[in-house]
Amino acid sequence: MCSRAGKFREQTDETGKVIIVTGSNTGIGKETVWELARRGATVYMACRDRNKAEEARQEIIQDTKNQNIFFLELDLGSLDSVRKFVGDFKREQDRLHVLINNAGVMLGPRKLTKEGFEWQLGVNHMGPFLLTILLIDLLKKSAPSRIINLSSIAHTVGRINKTDLNSEKSYSETGAYSQSKLANILFTRELAARLEGTGVTANALHPGVVNTELFRNWRFIQTSFGKRLVKPLILPFVKSPKSGAQTSLFAALDPDLERVTGLYFSDCKPKRVANAATDEETAKFLWAESEKWTGAPTSQINL
Repeated sequence: MCSRAGKFREQTDETGKVIIVTGSNTGIGKETVWELARRGATVYMACRDRNKAEEARQEIIQDTKNQNIFFLELDLGSLDSVRKFVGDFKREQDRLHVLINNAGVMLGPRKLTKEGFEWQLGVNHMGPFLLTILLIDLLKKSAPSRIINLSSIAHTVGRINKTDLNSEKSYSETGAYSQSKLANILFTRELAARLEGTGVTANALHPGVVNTELFRNWRFIQTSFGKRLVKPLILPFVKSPKSGAQTSLFAALDPDLERVTGLYFSDCKPKRVANAATDEETAKFLWAESEKWTGAPTSQINL
C-alpha cells in the first residue's frame, strides 16, 4: 500500500522482471522507470522523442547504477510505429512481466493520428489497444504478469459516442479526452474478463492531478489570466510527478495484487468507477470497433 505521504512503501526486488513503460522520458512515466530501476528491473522506455528519452535513460542509469534500462521508439499515434516497436522488442526479449500503458495526450484542437483517428482517442486508446494485444503472447508466457492502464477521474464525465466515435460530426476537446479515458477503463475491464485464468491481470488507475507536460495543451492555463491567477490557485492541489507515479508502482508491483484484476485504483486504493465504465454492451462495442480500426489480432484473447 501507499503511506499517508503518498509513497508506495512495499519493498520489492524486481531483479529479473522485464517491464515496458510508455511515455517515460518525462513526468509520471520517468519517475516510474526511475523507481523500477532502483528495484533492479529491466525496463524498456517506449517513447516518441529519442533525444529526450536517451537523456532521461542516462540520468536514471547514472543514479541507480542499473544498466538494464533501454529505449525503443514508440509513437502511439502511428499503428506502424506500434507494430515496429513490438517487433523490435520481441527481437530483444522473450519475456514481459509488466506493461504500463502510461503515455497519453490531453486537450487541444482536433487533429488526427497517422491512420486518421481523432488524436486523443488514437493516442490514449487505439495505440495502447494494439500494443497490448500484440504483447499478450509474451505476457501469457511470463505469467503471473500485469497490464496497467493509466486512465483518469475524467472518465466519470465521459461517454462513448457510438454514432460519432471519431468526433467527425462534432468535436469537444474535453469531451474527446474524457471519452478516451472512459475507453481506457472499458478496455481494461473487458481485457480482464477475456484474460481470466491466464495469469495475466489488467487494472486501470487515476494517478491524481499531476503537474506534467499534459498541461501544455490546456490552452486556458497558458493564457496570461491562467498563468497569473488560476495556475497558482490549483498548484497546491496538484501532485508532483514522483507522487503521481506511486499508484502505478502499487498496481505494478504490490505482491497482494498478483491475482487482482479488472479494478480501478486511485491513491493506491480501489475506487468505484462511473456507471458508464461498467456497461458491458458498450465495452464489447468499443472492443469490436478497436479491433476493426487497428487490425489487432485478438484471436489469441479468450472468449
